[in-house]
Amino acid sequence: MRNKLAYIFPGQGAQFVGMGKDLYENFSSSKEIFDTADDILGYSIKELCFEGPIDKLSTTEFSQVAILTVSIAALEALKESGFEIEPEYLAGLSLGEYSSLVASGSIDFETALRLVEKRGRFMHEASLKNPGQMASILGLSEDEVKEITEASGTYMVNFNCPGQIVISGRRENIKKAEELATDKGAKRFIVLKVSGAFHTRYMDEASKRLEQEMQQVEFKKPEVKIVFNVTADIEDEPDKIKKNLAYQVNHPTYWQRSIEYIQGRGVNRFFEIGPGRVLRGLLRRINPELRVYNIGSKEDIVELKRSMSYGFKR
Repeated sequence: MRNKLAYIFPGQGAQFVGMGKDLYENFSSSKEIFDTADDILGYSIKELCFEGPIDKLSTTEFSQVAILTVSIAALEALKESGFEIEPEYLAGLSLGEYSSLVASGSIDFETALRLVEKRGRFMHEASLKNPGQMASILGLSEDEVKEITEASGTYMVNFNCPGQIVISGRRENIKKAEELATDKGAKRFIVLKVSGAFHTRYMDEASKRLEQEMQQVEFKKPEVKIVFNVTADIEDEPDKIKKNLAYQVNHPTYWQRSIEYIQGRGVNRFFEIGPGRVLRGLLRRINPELRVYNIGSKEDIVELKRSMSYGFKR
């Protein structure tokens, strides 16, 4: 029996200047995704992805639409290359859930892009009212990180993999948390490339606005099972999916539990589809035996063809 497969999609923080450029240049379906995004957004997202500057690309209102666009461009490139095996499961890290919904047939790319543009804008506007940051703490236990967040006024928000918890809060509180983490002997304290205190109460207004927007949009039942971050479980009812998407903006996410759920159902191959290799690193910490293939460039797809003896049209 061939190994079961899951597609996983990155979230905010995966962006880098140059992402998606070779997809645009080598795959007509990827080019169409970028051109469609430019038309819908009213500015050139491909220019921002390909040329930067990184400061602008990392701003919430731009990074979210950029990562979604590159992720779907990569998905289309994989299809154009003749890969035929359907995934058994889908998952996306926070923002990446919108890519999962497109891959599942629940919504089309254009609908996802319009929603994500609003999501990014609402979160950006909330960040201006309550300037914040997120940071990854490595090498401390959950109890130790909890003590840090309680003492610093921050929040544990992303439970990504063993030994890594992401915290979120106001900038001055993140600075205090860094001092406390250093005192406790944390291996690393990494301030993330995001521009707000996401997954906290500071995003309450953004969550409400997004939920209102989603009521105007029709979602179909996904054709592939999606495991959602906030429950680490499958959901296929459109109204509940919408609630999950709004809820995760101002509540914690459970990536490790989501991957363990998928793995527990016999999946041991994962395609990380989109920019960067953030998820690959997380999955290796969750279980070093999981096989993760990156799909973010033409070379990645060429390498996939070399390493997998099946799945592509002959």
